[in-house]
Amino acid sequence: MENFKASGTYTKQAHVKIPEGLYEEEHGRNGFFGRVSHLYHENQLTGWTNIEGNLKPRAIPPSFDMPLMQNRFLPYLYNNDCIISLAQFSDDFKNFYRNADFDELFFIHSGSGKVESTYGHIEYKKGDYIIMPRGTTYKFYLNKPTQFFKVESASEFEQPSRGLLGPNALYDQTAIETPEAALGSEQNLTEYKIEIKREGEITTVTYPYNPLDVKGWKGSVYPWKLSIYDYCPINSHRYHIPPSGHTTLVCKNFVVCSFVARPLEHSSEGVLKVPFYHSNIDFDEVLFYHAGNFFSRDNIDAGAITFHPQGIHHGPHQKAFQSADNKEWTDEFAVMVDTKNALKMTEFFKQSENQDYWKSWMA
Repeated sequence: MENFKASGTYTKQAHVKIPEGLYEEEHGRNGFFGRVSHLYHENQLTGWTNIEGNLKPRAIPPSFDMPLMQNRFLPYLYNNDCIISLAQFSDDFKNFYRNADFDELFFIHSGSGKVESTYGHIEYKKGDYIIMPRGTTYKFYLNKPTQFFKVESASEFEQPSRGLLGPNALYDQTAIETPEAALGSEQNLTEYKIEIKREGEITTVTYPYNPLDVKGWKGSVYPWKLSIYDYCPINSHRYHIPPSGHTTLVCKNFVVCSFVARPLEHSSEGVLKVPFYHSNIDFDEVLFYHAGNFFSRDNIDAGAITFHPQGIHHGPHQKAFQSADNKEWTDEFAVMVDTKNALKMTEFFKQSENQDYWKSWMA
């Protein structure tokens, strides 16, 4: 049992009826899943006047139009557990693809089409998560140009435990779509190429027939799809649910969370509506902004990415405190990746970065 202590000025319930003029900080372990304390400061924790060094909040603006990103995946952040990439495709994939290094999660930011795999076909549209198990051969075919947010994982993408909420919480099993067995649609070519990724390098294997030649399958390893618009958030009018309550997928050393439109907490209950200040002591936090009004952030548009590393505080911009009381709903949709091990930035991230993002709290 936790050795819980308290001292000085504090609230009876975290995030509720914060003393006038004070700002609450959540100082927790293991992301939002472990032991935690709350501290009540006289000043905003992001009220810095300067930051010297690499540890700072970071962001890249929407960058799908970059020439380098056309019809290819561009890595932005990575560690030994995952790689986070963006891509904009205007054409079908040139060849079939098989990832022998990672399981893959594709989030469809915009566009529509289908992905054909050895397990069959899955239609996709804006807001879909597509989970592709490692070693699966597949190819994307586009109906409309498609923008992807992709996470490659060294471990499998698992569903979170629902615990006291029961098995139908967050998303029902009937919200998940799986492919029906079907042969590949391209049957009139003289050769078919598979690009296989292994230890970060591509090997191309050519066949005289379509490699999607499976007429049936059974088992518990297969691609599947879930829409972010089918995700059912946990709500409370009297308590601000932490990000861990929005967990959608669990991997070894990181989680994927979905923030979706939901009713906000009731001002009459004195509940903090905006995200509370925290410092991510054990996790790095990445947010991909998908759609809606991101009211807790200034100058963040759909398609942007923010990166808040372990050890430095972050929280809402000042305008969010001023406008939150008048809001009854949030209509924002975003995907969060929280990683236990520190993420590294690629050169593409550094080239795209808004260098002044950390200053946006100073006003």
